[in-house]
Amino acid sequence: MKAVLCKAYGPPESLVLEDVPSAPLGPKDVRVAVHSAGLNFPDTLIIAGTYQFKPAFPFSPGMEAGGVVLEVGPEVKSIKVGQRVMASGGHGAFAEEVVVPESKVYALPDKVTYDQAAAFPVTYGTTYHALVDRGHLKKGEWLLVHGATGGVGLNAVELGKLLGARVIATGGSDEKLEIAKKYGAEFVINYSKEKIRDRVKEITDGHCADVIYDPVGGDVFDESLRSIAWDGRLLVIGFASGRIPEAKANLILLKSCQVVGVFWGAFAAREPETARKEFEMLLNWCAEGKLNPHISHTFPLDKVPEAMKTLLARKVVGKAVIKVR
Repeated sequence: MKAVLCKAYGPPESLVLEDVPSAPLGPKDVRVAVHSAGLNFPDTLIIAGTYQFKPAFPFSPGMEAGGVVLEVGPEVKSIKVGQRVMASGGHGAFAEEVVVPESKVYALPDKVTYDQAAAFPVTYGTTYHALVDRGHLKKGEWLLVHGATGGVGLNAVELGKLLGARVIATGGSDEKLEIAKKYGAEFVINYSKEKIRDRVKEITDGHCADVIYDPVGGDVFDESLRSIAWDGRLLVIGFASGRIPEAKANLILLKSCQVVGVFWGAFAAREPETARKEFEMLLNWCAEGKLNPHISHTFPLDKVPEAMKTLLARKVVGKAVIKVR
């Protein structure tokens, strides 16, 4: 099979496309013929050696895929050969086949496409877990979403609206923020032109944001602690800005707020049945048209380095998908 390989840590252009043998199948594993694979910001970190997980060389990046089951291990019970599935294995999806544990393979409703499945698990899984399990978002609360035109950010806008929140979206481009409006943002803030804390106070009539969704970190995190409401929850999703911030404890005290870590991958590993129930609900919402992953770019398998460069250049709105078949 053909696979994109990372043989040593480096930039996207260090990746190579080669023919490799099919991976062995364990007793609880599922082999999936990949039709589409989703590209995520962590894929650029894992090939650089700066992500939490470090697979052994050589490995294929690619955390999520949509495809058809080719083979199952003898102890697999819930997944059948020929079934359309979504798979989220952490790496390996930028290839014609991926082997994933049964616990991370989910049957697709008929109306969910392979592209939608490929753009789904990492960002929707992270965002639902963040807003509901960690942030306890309530109907009518103010939700401030940073990086609102990226993969997780646009999902947070969409899910926040669906859950009944009043959504404020931030970003650095008026054109991109128009898409956030289409996905449910009631107000938008262009942080290249406006100061986040001032606009949040103005929009909320001094109340500030009850829940803040922050995949950016850096200066945006610092602004968040000054934009949060009494008893607010600041959700730490990631550090796309490149700077890991430090929280000032006096601000946490004065606002009686919470700074809450969100690590969906570890949650899904520790509580697989809860994660599965959440995905079943989310995929049904997608089939019903309540959720619709925004895919701004598609690339063939041999253009994965170009896809990563496009993502790092902040040209992707929502998700980019690698079309394998």
